[in-house]
Amino acid sequence: GHGHLADALAAVHADGLVQAVGVSNYSAREMRSIAAKLAERGVPLATNQIEFSLLRRRPETGGLLATCRELGVIPLAYSPIGQGRLTGKYDASNPPPKGRSFSDHPMAEVDAVVRVLRDIGEAHDRTPSQVALQWIIAKGAVPIPGAKNREQAEQNAGGMGWSLSEGEVA
Repeated sequence: GHGHLADALAAVHADGLVQAVGVSNYSAREMRSIAAKLAERGVPLATNQIEFSLLRRRPETGGLLATCRELGVIPLAYSPIGQGRLTGKYDASNPPPKGRSFSDHPMAEVDAVVRVLRDIGEAHDRTPSQVALQWIIAKGAVPIPGAKNREQAEQNAGGMGWSLSEGEVA
């Protein structure tokens, strides 16, 4: 069970070595278990880091995000632009480099998603990836995009400070 892990995490929290406790890739059931064990020790579960994007919606459709809301856990979304697939710089005729995927996405499907991101982005003067990041925020998660350089970091920052309408999110 999660008892020993909760003991260890609560101990480093009590010692002031960490300010918050989070987990990664926990299912709803695992999250409930560790959250309950931590709560017995007076420590809230702060975050669950999960793969979540417009190309990987299972956390939303499978109830994980709802469980996060219920428990007061903040979902941190890694690979929020699908390893670059939602930037619009790749398509079926120019696929991303091999070996980039945790999950395989047919580029024809990706292209269809990017077309919608592009259309919505044009209305806001935003890029497809900025729309993809804003969609994650609209779903109550915090995107943690990677950046290889300043330009990409500035791109990511453009995902903040504006919002999508309900219709655009849908």
